[in-house]
Amino acid sequence: MTSASQSGNGSPALVAVRDLKKHFPIRRGFWSRTVGSVKAVDGVTFSIEPGEVLGLVGESGCGKTTAGRCILRLIEPTSGDVEFRGQDVLSLDRRDIRSLRREMQIITVGSMLVEALRIHGIAEGDAGKSRARELLEVVGLQPQHANRYPHEFSGGQRQRIGIARALSVNPKFIVCDEPVSALDVSVQAQVINLLLDLKEKFDLTFLFIAHDLAVVEHISDRVAVMYLGKLMELTEADELYRKPLHPYTKALMSAIPIPDPRAKRERIMLEGDVPSPANPPSGCPFHPRCQIATAECAEIVPEFREVEPGHHVACIKV
Repeated sequence: MTSASQSGNGSPALVAVRDLKKHFPIRRGFWSRTVGSVKAVDGVTFSIEPGEVLGLVGESGCGKTTAGRCILRLIEPTSGDVEFRGQDVLSLDRRDIRSLRREMQIITVGSMLVEALRIHGIAEGDAGKSRARELLEVVGLQPQHANRYPHEFSGGQRQRIGIARALSVNPKFIVCDEPVSALDVSVQAQVINLLLDLKEKFDLTFLFIAHDLAVVEHISDRVAVMYLGKLMELTEADELYRKPLHPYTKALMSAIPIPDPRAKRERIMLEGDVPSPANPPSGCPFHPRCQIATAECAEIVPEFREVEPGHHVACIKV
């Protein structure tokens, strides 16, 4: 497999994640004894090169949001390695991680621009207000919107404010966590186009987290597919949508609508529910729902390996 310190094309990575794990303890009883753990992220490895958009997709509960927050250390990982520009993120103390967050941001809705500028020591007072108005214009809003309250904005406008807030500290890397999931289709397209424009204008790098593969297709250079805390497949976006290899990816792809009423796509229906990350299946985590699984799939943990140049899959049948 490609080293986590390198990107998909072999160049030095901006962000490198290696064997990242986040297990949340399950505690019960009067003494809150640990009786198990929820394996939200269970050994994820990938890298993102400067200027790249890596899409991270999967069903709800697969661990993609937890992975993004662990990279930024908004949640402390259980184990693994995260590097940003070659720097060990997980070894930094509170002061150093705060400084690093000027370069690593997450898009959220409802945060105040002026407060973000003040916290990071970029601008205060009138200078902060002026910078906030500039950022609102950058994301397609009016300067006078700075005087409005959050409830006065539409969903699309709130998301633009979230993007402006992330841009306020001049970052290089942004985690976009489901940035368009609650928006109408037409507004989704506007926000996606805005993100692409800002990526080029400010030389940004994105980890774009979503459950909708149709949305991810239009913004990502590469796409990683997660299931039950593990990566199932990772390759160039064009390659993934043209030739998915993992059975789980194929099932997700079959649910994408085709913009042609005469065309039909055979839907692959997954049986059962996603297993609990507190009690994951043995062997391949996907085998209880997989249409091509055999007895050995319940026994062998598949290696996440490169089956074609730049195309990684965790499946013993591929």
